[in-house]
Amino acid sequence: MTVPINQIIAFTTIARTRSFAEAAVQLHLSQPTLSIAIKNLEENLGGKLLARTTRAVSLTPEGKAFYPVARRLLADWEQSLQDVRNHFQLRRGKLDLAAMPTYTINLLPKILADFHQQHPSINVTIHDVIAENVVDMVREGRCELGVTFEPSDAPELIFEPLFIDRFMAILPANHKLLSKQSLEWVDILEYPHISLQHPAGTRLLIDRALASEKLVLKPDFESHQLISIGQMVNAGLGLSVVPSTSRAQMEQMGLQCRPISCPEITHQVGIVTHRKQALSSAAQGMKGFIQGAR
Repeated sequence: MTVPINQIIAFTTIARTRSFAEAAVQLHLSQPTLSIAIKNLEENLGGKLLARTTRAVSLTPEGKAFYPVARRLLADWEQSLQDVRNHFQLRRGKLDLAAMPTYTINLLPKILADFHQQHPSINVTIHDVIAENVVDMVREGRCELGVTFEPSDAPELIFEPLFIDRFMAILPANHKLLSKQSLEWVDILEYPHISLQHPAGTRLLIDRALASEKLVLKPDFESHQLISIGQMVNAGLGLSVVPSTSRAQMEQMGLQCRPISCPEITHQVGIVTHRKQALSSAAQGMKGFIQGAR
């Protein structure tokens, strides 16, 4: 049988003060209410804990044995309450965040630094995965938050936009197309092309946009990772078009970036959360930092 915590508190207070009257004052209870709590506790445990006379209150042998146990139970209870308070106040906790590589490499580090400065005791695990896997991890409950492109078919998720990402062309240094400040797709498609693999959502988006202009993308090379695509472009294997969130990463590799149009291709980047799962305080805090940084 479960013993209510108020009965434990009543017993330890009386045992410490050796007085029902003083214990009642300290607990802001009437003496009859306190007596009922002790009576119920003794019934729950199966015997007398307190020996009460007109002049004094003493512990029975069983009461003496139970007293340190009761104090330990109260200490554990208070520690448990403090643990919960710490989670609510972001003084303790753990957060799993999934985000696509272009975001984790280029935008997330500053957000994490600011978050950690204010909440150093929150342990954050970053799952650096492709956009489609971000959606899967949030859908399956493995991560509370995800940052990715807007999913096309995920009714169980909530998508909150952060910004619009525009695709850009990447070229190796000294390529002759660099004489143009902006490019069109017909310029790019004259050269060998390196693209993301199917079924990447960005690849499907590009294919549909080009089809609307009666253009067809026939890649010579494909990869799942943008960094691999950048390295292949740098090696002179072809040209590519990638999300602009990867601009800093591409420029660090020595590549040149140009806006591309006809068609101009854009997509939303945002936060995904599960519609039926409440966010922890840590996740709510991180979400606020991500939204504040856009």
